[in-house]
Amino acid sequence: MRLAVSVLAVSAVLAATPAAALQNTAVREIANPPELEAEGKPPSLMLTAEAAPATPTDNRLLDLKVEMIASKLYNPNTGRDDKVLLRGYTGKGMLPDTPLVSPEIEIRPGETVRISLDNQLPTDPTCLGHPANMNIPHCFNGTNLHTHGLWVNPAGNGDNVLLSINPGVSFQYEYNVPSDHPSGTFWYHTHRHGSTALQVSSGMAGALIIRGERMPTPTANGDIDTLLKGMPERVLVMQQIQYACYDKAGAIQKNKDGSYLCNPGDVGEIRNIDDFGPGSWGATGRYTSFNGVVMPTFRATQGVVERWRMIHGGVRDTIKLTFAKRLDNKVLKLGATAAEVDRFIESSCAKDSLPIQLIAADGLTMAQAQPSRGTVFQPGYRFDALVAFPEAGQYCVLDMPNSESGSLNRDALGRKLMGYVEVAKGTPFTNNPKAYVRDRLIERAKTLMPPNIRDTVVAALTDQMKFTPFVPHPTVEDDELTGTQELTFRIDISGPTQFEVGNTLNSADTKPYDPARIDRQLPLGGVEEWTLQSHFVSHPFHIHVNPFQIVSITNPKAKNPDGSLIDLSLPGQADIPDPTDGQYAGLHGVWKDTLWIKSLFAAPGDAPPGDIYTVKVRTRYQRYIGEYVLHCHILDHEDQGMMQNVEVVLPQAPFGKNNPAVMHGSH
Repeated sequence: MRLAVSVLAVSAVLAATPAAALQNTAVREIANPPELEAEGKPPSLMLTAEAAPATPTDNRLLDLKVEMIASKLYNPNTGRDDKVLLRGYTGKGMLPDTPLVSPEIEIRPGETVRISLDNQLPTDPTCLGHPANMNIPHCFNGTNLHTHGLWVNPAGNGDNVLLSINPGVSFQYEYNVPSDHPSGTFWYHTHRHGSTALQVSSGMAGALIIRGERMPTPTANGDIDTLLKGMPERVLVMQQIQYACYDKAGAIQKNKDGSYLCNPGDVGEIRNIDDFGPGSWGATGRYTSFNGVVMPTFRATQGVVERWRMIHGGVRDTIKLTFAKRLDNKVLKLGATAAEVDRFIESSCAKDSLPIQLIAADGLTMAQAQPSRGTVFQPGYRFDALVAFPEAGQYCVLDMPNSESGSLNRDALGRKLMGYVEVAKGTPFTNNPKAYVRDRLIERAKTLMPPNIRDTVVAALTDQMKFTPFVPHPTVEDDELTGTQELTFRIDISGPTQFEVGNTLNSADTKPYDPARIDRQLPLGGVEEWTLQSHFVSHPFHIHVNPFQIVSITNPKAKNPDGSLIDLSLPGQADIPDPTDGQYAGLHGVWKDTLWIKSLFAAPGDAPPGDIYTVKVRTRYQRYIGEYVLHCHILDHEDQGMMQNVEVVLPQAPFGKNNPAVMHGSH
């Protein structure tokens, strides 16, 4: 059951509410993004190789337009809506009063979905020809489409980001989603090198949900969707829309404290990325939006377990999402300073945060639920969580500070209020929240699971809420490995700043992106272990097509008594030497497509060894050949050269053994 509540027309509320009370009474309720509706059957059908697809194969045609969208965003600093004119996606199913959020795309395994991407943005001369330096942001009105996290063909009309769809041009993407594709929470966004950051910061990102109906069997794993069927569900795209209002001279209008200013009648825009950089988002004074709604109120019922599909679709912020019971009815005044917001949270929001149960990372079901009191989202991350509120009343939705090296802007900003949850009276519970959620899942398993697997699912849930029958990928074992890769991120500031990636762990080997260069050739059918490091500040690593499994995360300063390195990804393990950052704990064995590569080093010169973390992951190159990219998911870093081209090619000789495929069967 999808939670669909009406979004109040904020302008109407503003007209009827005294300004002094706006922060308390102008309720901005939130709905799931509208689903992009099909335009009709495509003109031709693909022959499929699946004799028995997971679901009856459907072929759908979707139209996705890119255009300048006139909309509005609530500004808590003034208590009114700011008008904005931003690049965005529209399509069938979007209504005139839809908030500034892209439509949700839903796909089922075995479907062929064609998306016609129609670029209706104004003409942009910088899109024509090849600039002397491709790593200088340019072509802000050229675009393309990336299905982030999908295991699909990267070439031709597939998930091809190595092309530019210029203004006035339409291109039809074709996604043949295999019948054994995992269900989960994915997303789509623009990925045209040179304009990615600007367009994603404008809101050009949306939820992409793969919905599965495959029951687990004694011989094949299934979709966790079958266990959660009918559960209330929220799909949340979190974004930092970094709009500004400009004066007649073309300068950004700012308040005395440096935060962005939009006067009544002004229209906010994003014209370039000159103002993107470390600390830029915090300096704007803007607020993270949820599905296009700033400072929303979520409606929930006490004791009802909900599935929250959460997507970090922004560019320039780390989010540490936390829920805390609201203690009073104090009103946070309009235009509150960071210090005043912090004092409000200190007095009005409980210090003991609500634990939620993480069940999937980057769309892929975890082997075991992980309780979290502060879930760290880096750009590109997704987490699915099971959330149940034990008490009626209000909860604060907070963005809590993380350590400097654990956050994108290295600023460890103070606590931020992002919204509220209004919880109606229902079924109270006072026992362990994880046990409460587990018991509700066991009840579901006894009702929803078929007899031949029911006891297995119940036993797994009883054992620390394990999801073994629903894990999509088998663990990569030592004897599968056929090779290794190394990667280093680095910002070179010895001359003009360059954003670089290298194929070794030596800083001297890093290079900026060259679109004409293939940086790595990977063998189809190969299974490799990658060693990842960052030699200048931290960066989120993302690779297209094939996900990876986390093997270990270490730091030379973190050692066991016997001198061996501590694996910081083990459950409950504190980060050493950065104990205030808990984002790595519990990631051991987890599958992801985007991962924070941490570095304590942020100064010129050679990085001290103790400042560099070493991340080891393993991946399989299955099914698809062709070119795609890996890159830093701080997207202005990617636009400026922190990216590589990789190519999966046919091997010259067969490997010694067959590699396990994904574990979903066609049921």
